[in-house]
Order: sequence, then structure tokens, then C-alpha cells
Amino acid sequence: MNLFLRRSGRAALGGVVIGAVVLSIAELFAGLLIKMGESKGEPSPVLAVGGAFVDRTPLWLKNFAVDTFGTNDKKALFVGMALVLLGLCCAIGVLLAYRFRLALVALVVLVAVAAAAVLSRPNSGGIDVVPTLLGGFAGLWAMSRWRRRVVDGDDSTLGRPSRRAVLAYGGVTLVGAGLVAAGGRALGNASRRVAEARRAFVVPRVAAPVTAPAGASLGVPGVTPFVVPQKDFYRIDTALVVPQVDPSSWRLKVHGMVEHEIEIDWETLQSKPMREAMVTLMCVSNEVGGNLNGNAIWTGWPVRELLAEARPKPGADMVLSRSTDGFTAGTPLSALTDDRNALLAIGMNREPLTATHGFPVRLVVPGLYGYVSATKWVTDLKVTTYADDMGYWTPRGWSAKGPVKTSSRIDVPGDEDRIPRGAGGVVAVAGVAWAQHRGITGVQVRVNEGDWVDARLGTEANIDAWRQWVYEWHPKPGKYALSVRARDATGAWQTGEIANPDPDGSTGWHMIRVTID
Repeated sequence: MNLFLRRSGRAALGGVVIGAVVLSIAELFAGLLIKMGESKGEPSPVLAVGGAFVDRTPLWLKNFAVDTFGTNDKKALFVGMALVLLGLCCAIGVLLAYRFRLALVALVVLVAVAAAAVLSRPNSGGIDVVPTLLGGFAGLWAMSRWRRRVVDGDDSTLGRPSRRAVLAYGGVTLVGAGLVAAGGRALGNASRRVAEARRAFVVPRVAAPVTAPAGASLGVPGVTPFVVPQKDFYRIDTALVVPQVDPSSWRLKVHGMVEHEIEIDWETLQSKPMREAMVTLMCVSNEVGGNLNGNAIWTGWPVRELLAEARPKPGADMVLSRSTDGFTAGTPLSALTDDRNALLAIGMNREPLTATHGFPVRLVVPGLYGYVSATKWVTDLKVTTYADDMGYWTPRGWSAKGPVKTSSRIDVPGDEDRIPRGAGGVVAVAGVAWAQHRGITGVQVRVNEGDWVDARLGTEANIDAWRQWVYEWHPKPGKYALSVRARDATGAWQTGEIANPDPDGSTGWHMIRVTID
């Protein structure tokens, strides 16, 4: 048994070497394609497979990933992919030592799956699959070399690769790693160009700057800032790697059910009269009490003015926005043409958007969850109907329209905190509440199963921004459950009925448990 394990271990290493060769060559040529501007899709087999997996992720698994890993869901996916790939390579290596033909078939199947994933990505063409095929051919070459020189060579017997041979040909892994680094550098050129363009861009001034009113921030330590810095703003999207969009090549096309098709470039957009809007964005995956939301000051051109130039035809009721990475969102046409501050945003908190948050241009639409409105790296607006088109998440089980629900959150104290009473026996219970495009008019806190008591609200900035709140609590020592609810401008209180995020947003009162010393 020990002899078998030693042989299998050395054989598995051979599979890892072969896998490294395949990926190194594929990623190198993928990087070169991108550098030369020949690729319009996703030529990297690793990213293509990951993207195809995300596109086909069932709703329950998507919810599990977000609930478990939050904004680290993509890192978790890459770790999982690496482990699966490592296991497959090891299996191919073992097959190579004992069943060569099966190993050959397994490698061909894996390359075929990767090629199919590449071709399935948005805007892909035949040239995008070339790096994967070249990687596959390199893998077959490495497999034959390993079989002939290590497994069948003079320094070992069949199925018993020697340690010396394994270490010698294991050096191929280092070569492969070097090629991957070279490919990464080629890919990095796009990132550097975009970073330079972002540094050179100055967010234009507007005629009517927006500021947070006095009293909007209550100054309670630990409460989420009223305006969230860009570096701390949440990120949820389907892009495994942040798209790097060079503003000089950016275009936005408006087409579909319009009287006049329009295409604008970066210079044209910058020439338009910009305005600022303070808007709280919300991810539909946010659990009750979750932090997948944030408030910011956005600078951009109102979408309604662009659509007014295109002149939507009668019967149109939806705009399908598309990102450069293929993501789509279906937004009610009315939400983009009424008087709300729906923007083609180019600035966030008076700074250029980061690539993570959609540089150079993204959509910001008050009152709607991001999955139906907040398209980053936006390049296409199709005026259409809900009967004819669906956004990315709708066929995956989410509702076609996503108005934000009235909700609230306790930021401080934290759940399960053990805290001393403050001066005079006061404990500040505080957080934020939101009901975008309706506004918050009241927040109440309940201790255990007692009566609901009014909290003090921060000053309202506008109906599209959240409000901070605080309740000065005078508890006695003991264990407590604290709950919060909010009321919007229609007079309706946030429901206490518990519902999961899918299909149209979570509901329920946020509750924490604390111990007062």
C-alpha cells in the first residue's frame, strides 16, 4: 500500500506539471490577445470557466455564497476552482502512470470544456478560443514527454517514476509559472492604462453641488458614515475580474424601440451638463441587518436627457442596460425618464469612479435594487419591453422589477456585545434606515417584547438617501433583545414578516442581543 501511495503521489505531481503547462500557455496567449486588442470576449480559460459557472449558478447556491462569504464570494470561487483543478490534474497524472489513454481523453475533455466556456462568453469570437487550444496542445506535448521520459524512461519502470526524474521534469512547473507571470504582465498593461486615465480625469463641477445637511450625521461612534467613502463602499457584481475599460475607447449605444439611435463617446458625455445626486444604493441580496448598501454623492448626466434625444416609441416599458462584461439589467423606462436623479455617473463623492465601482461610467437609479438598475461599466441601452427582454437575474429566479423595500439596521451595539452603561446609565442604540424614493419619516426601537419607542432621526438629505437614527436607552444590568423598524413617507411601517432576499428583497425586523453589565 505504501509503495502504491508513493507511486501515485509522484504520478499526481506529473499531472500538476501538465496542468501548469496548459494554463501557462493559455494565459500567456490570452494576455497577448488582450494586449493587441484582438479579443472582444474573454480569452482566458480560467476566467471563462469561472464566468460560465457564475452564469449557471442556481439561486440557492448564489444565496449561500453571498450569505457565507459576502463580498469575498469571488475569492471563494477562485479558491474552489483552484482546488478542483488541482484535484483533476492529480487524477490525470495518476491515470497517465497507469492508464495513458484515459489520461489523454481526460485532458482533451477538460480542454474542450474550457474552450466551450470561452465561446459562451459575451462578444466572444473564434480567435478567443485559440489560447485555450494552444494550451491544450502544449499539455499533450508535456504529457507525451512525461510519459516517455519519466514513466517509460530508462530511469524508471512502468508506473514507477523515480524521484530524480520527477524532480527534473517538475522544473517545467517553474517555466509554466514564468509564462503565467508574463501573461499577467501583458494583461496588466490594460490596468495601468486605465489607472493612468483615471488619475488624469477630474470630476467636473456642477451648478448645484449637493452636500449633507447639518444634523444628517448624528456622530454616534460605530454607526456607518452618512456618506460612505468609495474605498469602503460595498461591491456586488458578476465580474470575476474587474473590467478595465479605457475611456478613450468607451462608447454608449442607445437603440431598440427609439425614433433615433444614438452613440456617444467619453468626450461627448463629458460635454453634457452634469449634476450631483445623493443616492443610497442597495443590493437585493442584502439580508436583514446586512451591510450590502451605501450612501454616496454621485456626479453624472441624467439618463432622461439622453433618452429624450433618442425618443422612445410608444409601448416601450423597459431599458435593458448592458455592461462591457455582458451583465444586463432590466430597468423600468419610467424610472429613467421621470424626475428622479437617474444618472450616467462618472464620479462618486467627487472622485472619479474606481474600476471596482464602474469606471468610467455606470448607472445610478434611485429607488431600485442594483440588480435591475446599477449597471457598472455600462456600454449599451436597449429600449424594449418586459415582454421581449429580461435582465441577467430574472431568468435565474429574481423578480423582473425590484423596488427597494423599507428597512432599517442596528449598527451599534453589535450583536452579542457585552457593554457597560454610559455616563448617566445611557446606551446609544443607533443605525440607519432607508426607503429610497419614498423617504424615512420614523424609526422605532423595541426592547424585548415591550412597546415600540420612537428613536431620534438625523436630518433628511432627500428621499433617495438613508437616514441615521439613535435611541438613548437607559437599561438596567441584564440580557436584552433589541429590535428596530422604520416608517416610510407613505405612512407604512416596515413589515416584521421574515422573507429571504430572493426573489425581490428580504424583509423582517433586525434584532440583536446584548448584555448590559
